[in-house]
Amino acid sequence: MILEFIHWNPNENLFDLGFYALRYYSLLFMLAFLSSYLVLRTQFICNTLNLEMLDKLTIYVFLGTLIGARLGHCFFYDFAYFSKHPLEIILPVQFSPNFKFLGFRGLASHGGGIGILISLILFSRKYKVNLWFVLDQVALVVPLAGFFIRMGNLMNSEIIGKPTSVSWAFIFEQVDQLPRHPTQIYEGLCYLLIFLALYFFVINKTPTGITFGCCITSIFVVRFLVEFFKENQVAFENSMSLNMGQLLSIPFILFGLTVVIWLYRKNRVSNFKQ
Repeated sequence: MILEFIHWNPNENLFDLGFYALRYYSLLFMLAFLSSYLVLRTQFICNTLNLEMLDKLTIYVFLGTLIGARLGHCFFYDFAYFSKHPLEIILPVQFSPNFKFLGFRGLASHGGGIGILISLILFSRKYKVNLWFVLDQVALVVPLAGFFIRMGNLMNSEIIGKPTSVSWAFIFEQVDQLPRHPTQIYEGLCYLLIFLALYFFVINKTPTGITFGCCITSIFVVRFLVEFFKENQVAFENSMSLNMGQLLSIPFILFGLTVVIWLYRKNRVSNFKQ
């Protein structure tokens, strides 16, 4: 039997008490950090590292992710609006046309990536920890976190795909009645596979820094390719041959490949000299 289109219309709130509502996206966002923390905790124990250092690292990464993702959205995708409403960048409210509490709904993964990288550089300098080691540890869990966040996007019926006739298409009823690619699932499952692959790298003692380089490259290759199936997020992208997500992914891909090639050659020369 051929599967017919999936009608998708979930309530974005897990529960609503009137004075407080817990959204699925918020829950999955927190699960992203919790699962990442548990994996990192296991890695720190295996490497006989102080768990207090992990708590400090978690704070740096959390703040780097949140600040970077927020600024990324405001500057990359909606600068015209936020340049005129700068307070709304840092406050979870809308001031005009009416005052309204919105939460931080605009978050961009590319900005989050930049924010994480900056936070790790600051962390390694402050606590005198090898930067490549820290990058590897965090890189291991970034795709796992990405999986949860994309599932949050699915629950919000956002970042939807282009219309299609494939049998597994979703009809996002909160948007329209067209069957579309469930790009949140495509991207989320790819991130989960990347996490499993990187975990294999780590347990097999891949040279320091390689896990980080492979993570950056693979995540943004996936992002670049999945964008072909997505609807553009903002109107100005409609006139572009490659959308903003793809253009922002290219520097990350090149950076990741450069890191892998450079460290591989460096490691090979080092082994040769030995």
